[in-house]
Amino acid sequence: MGQWLDSLTGWLSANPQWLGLAIFLIACIECLAIAGIIVPGTVLLFAVAVLAGSGTFGLGETLLLGFLGGLLGDALSYAIGKYFHQGIRRLPLLRHHPEWIGSAESYFQRYGIASLLVGRFIGPLRPMLPMVAGMFDMPLPRFIAVSLVAAAGWSVAYLLPGWATGAAIRLPLPEGFWLQAGIIAGGLAVLVGLSFNSSVRDQRHGTRLIAGLSLVALAGVFLGWPYLHAFDQGIMTLVQEHRSQALDGAIVVVTRLGDFKTQFFLGGLLTGLLLLMRQWRHAVFAGMALIGTALCNGSLKWLFARARPEVLSDPLTSYSMPSGHSSASFAFFLVLAVLAGRSQPPRMRLTWVLLAVLPALSIALSRVYLGAHWPTDILAGALLACCVTAVCLTLVQYRQPLVAMPLKVWWLILPACIALLTFFALHSLPKALLRYQY
Repeated sequence: MGQWLDSLTGWLSANPQWLGLAIFLIACIECLAIAGIIVPGTVLLFAVAVLAGSGTFGLGETLLLGFLGGLLGDALSYAIGKYFHQGIRRLPLLRHHPEWIGSAESYFQRYGIASLLVGRFIGPLRPMLPMVAGMFDMPLPRFIAVSLVAAAGWSVAYLLPGWATGAAIRLPLPEGFWLQAGIIAGGLAVLVGLSFNSSVRDQRHGTRLIAGLSLVALAGVFLGWPYLHAFDQGIMTLVQEHRSQALDGAIVVVTRLGDFKTQFFLGGLLTGLLLLMRQWRHAVFAGMALIGTALCNGSLKWLFARARPEVLSDPLTSYSMPSGHSSASFAFFLVLAVLAGRSQPPRMRLTWVLLAVLPALSIALSRVYLGAHWPTDILAGALLACCVTAVCLTLVQYRQPLVAMPLKVWWLILPACIALLTFFALHSLPKALLRYQY
């Protein structure tokens, strides 16, 4: 595998005109039924994304190619399932490996539409679920709508890390950047690994462990940020190097979703609707997590009083660490993920958390893009939200666990929250564009 991968990347480096097609085809194969299980597409995607980030393609072009390739793979898989129906089990590879389609079929029958969103980030299920959707005659418009959303999140999650690595290698970054980046990456890997292990094993004190690990990591960031200047400056240089006026409008819309006013009304709406639907313990958990995160964030900002980056033409007067946008957005979406995962298997609960991290991370990264926060600011905000949310969940579940909410509650909460987010994002766009100008 290593020699073959080196040969491929070497050839693409010498022939960059084929790199765009390679990204498209690898993304397609990774999401194509059966082929996505056999071909190590994740490794290939990272490798070609590194090449793209080294100067061949911009981030937007790279993500678009991956997005379109993933959509084509989904479409072909759906068409295969639609054409063969139950006869697909007689295909040679599936006849010898019935577990490939069996696990995807069980997952789809259990979770329906949600399986296409969640399963997109689970390797063995990703290429098989669209085929199973076609096999069970899922309506085409519904499949297309779900596939568009899933492919967008998937392309960001699978291509952004590789592209950023390639861009970082190309730029002259401060001395000590890679050492500091490695320390942070290693610390996060330990945190995520231990949290994942405790969650999968469904350990009794797993939530307490996650809270403790997040607190230790948060303390490490607060104590170590004066020594992480090379990391902060390097990431800021990398982001500002690839900043584009064409993207500013979209990034500003994203960042407005994390504003204090937006998150205040959003948290109030979520808690109020839970109380209206008589989901008392769920409302207590949501209120405690959101208010607790906001109070802790304000206290820590006042205590550390770290200055913001000098990127904005009109620097903000408030302090920088931890990022309020990061902590508020992570707290809100993690609360939704926790509520969605109640009474579900451990792996399903983890997948909801993964999905929740994507919009929260988008809001947090938008702050670095706009020059409003240092990278360690948004990292501290995310860790703070994880810690407070885990602590609140532990307290609420001290005597008995939270149960799953009825589907009718979700049909009320989700449209209301999406409508409110859309309103605030669009309403404040003109003012935001003037505030976050170069």
